[in-house]
Amino acid sequence: MRGLIVFAVLAAGIGTASAQTPLPPAQQPPQRPGNANLRPVPDGPGIRSAELQGLDKVTARTQRFYAPVGKSTRFGTLEITVGDCLVNVPEAPPESVAYLTIIDHKPGQAEEKLFAGWMFASTPSLSALDHGVYDLRVLSCTMAQGSAPPSSR
Repeated sequence: MRGLIVFAVLAAGIGTASAQTPLPPAQQPPQRPGNANLRPVPDGPGIRSAELQGLDKVTARTQRFYAPVGKSTRFGTLEITVGDCLVNVPEAPPESVAYLTIIDHKPGQAEEKLFAGWMFASTPSLSALDHGVYDLRVLSCTMAQGSAPPSSR
């Protein structure tokens, strides 16, 4: 009888362990930063987007553009995908946080994953893209209206 109980407990433990097997990294959603004040952008007209600013260090030009959540956007040779974009609740200090995956598509070379993680608007150096030609930072998370072309300064 004890043998059956031990066997049942072990079988239940094995079933639980196999049910808790983590997903492969490509299928896992980004884990949210450990700040309880962060939430998705409130619903409204437009598309949930991250407002980003890119710098081309060769030409010294900056460009502001919107990258919709869940879609890829190009900046030079970079392909930027926004996995999520969060803002602080109104009673907390302003903050925007975006989960970005950045892949470099240099002509004639294999694609290279440069960055995957959370970028914070208030502290861009905390989690920055390290690239010889481009700098990228998060400005805000918003509901972008329409499809206005990127502005260049």
